[in-house]
Amino acid sequence: MANAPAARHTLELLTLLARHTEPLPAGAIARELGLPRSSTYHLLAVLRDHGFVTHLEEERRYGLGVAAFELGSAYQRQAPLQRIARPLLGRLVDSTTHNAHLAVLHGRDVLYVIEERAPGRPLLVTDVGVRLPASLTASGLAMLAELPAAQVRALFPHRDSLVQRDGHGPTTVGELRRELTAVRARGYAVEDGSVSAGLSSVARAVLDHTGHPVAGIALTFPRDEVDEAERARLVAAVGRAAATLTARIGGVR
Repeated sequence: MANAPAARHTLELLTLLARHTEPLPAGAIARELGLPRSSTYHLLAVLRDHGFVTHLEEERRYGLGVAAFELGSAYQRQAPLQRIARPLLGRLVDSTTHNAHLAVLHGRDVLYVIEERAPGRPLLVTDVGVRLPASLTASGLAMLAELPAAQVRALFPHRDSLVQRDGHGPTTVGELRRELTAVRARGYAVEDGSVSAGLSSVARAVLDHTGHPVAGIALTFPRDEVDEAERARLVAAVGRAAATLTARIGGVR
């Protein structure tokens, strides 16, 4: 128990460095964590000795080290997100009788990592390993809507950053921003025919412990077979699955 505060401060320090795109001075770290400078320097020294922090002497700043990268790589190798999500998506398909998938953001694209197909439903282009423009897909829009505005601007700085598919999708950055505002107001993302003609999708984002979107869960269904009441049921089912996965990975909503 005596070591718990030190462990908490260490994790808070690493989380702070991970949230920033640039290394930080020790003084800024101390202020943001509310720690004495002496304690901050001690934590930084220990983390530097173990490779989790690197000291940029000429800039007098600290950033994440190679050990932090290796830890993140180990997480990806174990694929815990997919392991936890797969049975949830299986139950989602069983309860809705529609195809479901899990996608992650990769730059301006979404990368599909799980697809659970419902018996008798049409095959989708969103197979595992497929990439599609995030601005065209329900899962992509759900994740983009959870990003800070500055990050969205960095991903889509001008209209040439946007991709259309058969005339579908936002054509300007302003149009994309309005769509993301609608997603936040609605509470979920919608896609109607942007990926495959005649098919629609609804999606919710999965969030990590910082509130960052790590994945999107979507259901895809024939547009003409689903009325408003049934669509509302599908939205609720996707919301429950996303909330459950968020909770199971220690995320916050």
